[in-house]
Amino acid sequence: MLFAENVTKSFGGFDLFTSVSFNVADGERVALVGPNGAGKTTLLRMLAGEDQPSSGSAGHRNGTLGYLKQESGFDPQNTLEQEMWVAFPEPLAISRRLAAIEAELPDAGGQAPALVAESVDLYERFALLDGHEVESRVDRVLSGLGFKKQDRAKACRSFSGGWRMRISLAKVLVRQPDHMLLDEPTNHLDPKARDWLARELRGYIGTLMIVTHDGAFLDLVAKRVLEIGEAGVVSYTGNYTKYLIEKEKRRLRQEQAAARQERQLASQQEFIDRFRAKATKAKQVKSREKALAKVQRIARPRRERTAKFSIRSHGRVEQKVLTLDSVSLAFGDELVLIDTSLTLERGQKAVLVGPNGSGKSTLLHVAMGQMRPFEGTVLWAERARPGYYEQHQDEALNPRHTVLEEVRAAAGTATEQRVRAVLGEFLFSGDDVFKLISVLSGGERSRVALAKFLIQETNVLLLDEPTNHLDKATRESLVKALEKYDGTILCATHDPAILERVATHVYEMRDGACVNIRTVEPAASPKTQSKKHRK
Repeated sequence: MLFAENVTKSFGGFDLFTSVSFNVADGERVALVGPNGAGKTTLLRMLAGEDQPSSGSAGHRNGTLGYLKQESGFDPQNTLEQEMWVAFPEPLAISRRLAAIEAELPDAGGQAPALVAESVDLYERFALLDGHEVESRVDRVLSGLGFKKQDRAKACRSFSGGWRMRISLAKVLVRQPDHMLLDEPTNHLDPKARDWLARELRGYIGTLMIVTHDGAFLDLVAKRVLEIGEAGVVSYTGNYTKYLIEKEKRRLRQEQAAARQERQLASQQEFIDRFRAKATKAKQVKSREKALAKVQRIARPRRERTAKFSIRSHGRVEQKVLTLDSVSLAFGDELVLIDTSLTLERGQKAVLVGPNGSGKSTLLHVAMGQMRPFEGTVLWAERARPGYYEQHQDEALNPRHTVLEEVRAAAGTATEQRVRAVLGEFLFSGDDVFKLISVLSGGERSRVALAKFLIQETNVLLLDEPTNHLDKATRESLVKALEKYDGTILCATHDPAILERVATHVYEMRDGACVNIRTVEPAASPKTQSKKHRK
């Protein structure tokens, strides 16, 4: 069971939420939703025992708990296989000892019978501890999340950001705790892994609370929705779509009730004003004034504010913006890019697709000069002014800065008025600009990172999963801004909205090569090829 009892949480005199109460029964699958900054992640931390309320109590009862945070967590020295067994130390020790015995037996001589007897005991103990079931679970989870057999021997530190988050998710799923708290579990998943996770969670018999901006995913998984906002926590029965419908019905009912009350109060006030000076009506006027003073006003529902912004392109660039010629790059013995070539021309909006680990982020790193290929060349147009939005851009923010200081530091020659205007577009106005980065929610940090990126004077955008961590409304605003942008884009994403509405060219990262699979504007098709795929 998960619970919150009259919980209030404050940061530096600012109340994040007040008097929040709810219960989640054993076996329930619940979505926790609300605007960025409402306190969803903070609430999960309190349920997990990693943070304490300013008043009230929150936590879980009866059983074990697994918590997936927005930041990856693992021992970088461990291999992927070892990390999966961290929660099962005794079966892991037995497995290692059995492997050692197997290696010793050929040269054991007279010790062989004792080693065989020991291995029999160990196998029995391993079975008693459900070691075989854990092995099966590790196989199923790692395969479902897209890991290959050969990945298991790799050190966790060798995986890219998106795969690191999958490692953290896999650890929670393999443990199979009685309660699970999942904070944005789908952010770094491709469609195949996302669908697998939905099936896995539907079959989970424990208690689940999940935070995600992916409404379609919640439709597949959640049976109840808790909305956190100004009114505290409101519970809705049903999936996410049903919640949206019911929420709109409630909003309309409140809007109608507020309007009806306003008409009634206006009528009463009109009577008071009309007969205030009339002695024969003095008693009625006094009575109605007292009644009006006691009325509890019905507030009109407030529409949630959404970030609305545009993206400027600064300066005209040459026709050929970026050329990658026969680029190859490896991590150790593993080839990631193989003789890959790409020419990006002015005004094109090119999108890279492919599963995590296929080389999309690597290609962007190479284009920006952050990684040097062992073969091939990278050439930018002389007037190109590229800006790079990395997959974990929000993690690079300085937690000791205020929102204003952080964006101002990237603003170059932009005026204070311009910096404030951009922050306003991203819903930071008034005293909000003086909040420390360290107290912001994940979604708020993402908005700061986006504002910091877009205030720079660029004419080419390199974007790595730019819609991750954004709420639905901000994601839609970004897609619209990219649609209207008159510069050049190279973007790695799984977001179908960017693919369908923004992309003029789509490339698939396949076997280390970048292959053009769709062109919307034939007259301006990039010349993309790999010798590996030439006929």
